[in-house]
Amino acid sequence: MSALTKEEKRQHRHSRVRKKILGTVARPRMNVFKSLNHIYVQIIDDFEGRTLVAASSNDKELKGKIKTGGNIEAAKTVGVLASKRAIEKGIKKIIFDRGGYPYHGRVKALADAAREGGLQF
Repeated sequence: MSALTKEEKRQHRHSRVRKKILGTVARPRMNVFKSLNHIYVQIIDDFEGRTLVAASSNDKELKGKIKTGGNIEAAKTVGVLASKRAIEKGIKKIIFDRGGYPYHGRVKALADAAREGGLQF
């Protein structure tokens, strides 16, 4: 048996958490994915299998505002943008899904910025 890669371990943690977390119409799930160069957020209604809101560090709105998409400042900006778009759609309460990533650094910065933007979780 070969050792699991870092990504396989993350996917295993994510699937373990996803067994318990389910986004509803009243409280959709806010999912985070990060790569080396960008960070992505989706607010998802799992019952319908629909993405209600999406934001990322390579959005057209953020092209001139952030220098690079793979740092904490970019994560904060994406968190604010996601919360703004969610509130425009009438979403105020969400369930946060960190995607198997540790809750620090970019993930924590994004979550804190989304809270400051008006989302409750």
